[in-house]
Amino acid sequence: MFLHVPAIFLVLFFVLPLIALVILSFWQTENYKIVREWSATNYVTLATEPAYFVFFVRSLFLAIGVSIFSVAVSWPIAFFIVRHGGRYKLILSLLLAVPFLSGEVLRLISLQGMLGPTGLVNGVLLKIGSAPLRFIMYSNWATFIALVYLYLPMVVTTVYLSLLNFDFRLTSAASSCGANRFQVFCEIVWPLNLSGTIVGFLLCFIPTLSASLAPRFLGGPSGVLYGMSIAQQFGESGTWALGAAMGVVLFLFSMAVLGVFSLGIDLRRTGFTGMGRL
Repeated sequence: MFLHVPAIFLVLFFVLPLIALVILSFWQTENYKIVREWSATNYVTLATEPAYFVFFVRSLFLAIGVSIFSVAVSWPIAFFIVRHGGRYKLILSLLLAVPFLSGEVLRLISLQGMLGPTGLVNGVLLKIGSAPLRFIMYSNWATFIALVYLYLPMVVTTVYLSLLNFDFRLTSAASSCGANRFQVFCEIVWPLNLSGTIVGFLLCFIPTLSASLAPRFLGGPSGVLYGMSIAQQFGESGTWALGAAMGVVLFLFSMAVLGVFSLGIDLRRTGFTGMGRL
């Protein structure tokens, strides 16, 4: 009985909008009006127009770079909280959610104030007599920094939840058998927490791949990403059908990535089963 409520919610707000998006992708838009004529023209445009391929590849490489960097930074943070947080580790983990108390646009505007030509970073450099870093504003580097800033807390939280389920007595046993710290991490800690790491990677990779606000606020003229191009189709260009086709392609690619990575995920080790030791 109670399962009907979430099922109806999923159908109304997830399944039906997705079906509408697929249908719209096979229609056309002319002069900001929808022409209900079935055609694969939008998909042909995406397959033959080099610009969309460039946008997608640029977004793909950026998403991979941001996700790998976020995982690399998240591990020492999460490990420190779990091992040395003591009675405060829950509080420390909750502090990771502080950035989410403000909107994404506000956080990006604050980054503009930090990375801008006359922002906080360059202001400090000028005060100490150094040259300003002009390359970090309105560039792909600025977009990279912004995306890491936006999604790093999610990755840290995921790795943290995974480490909560890890039995650190295994590391002590390995050390007693003569393994050094590097061997302990590579052969015990990392493999047994790989599932949580993959989930954290995906939680960063998927939204970064479709990011539109960060490149719009911080990216330069050569920093147009696939998600930003989709937003333009539904905004300035008014080519909603083409934007819907781009959205379908992005959705199918994301599902394929999730399908591939899910083969290596054991939810019992990710911390999302409610079995973590707080």
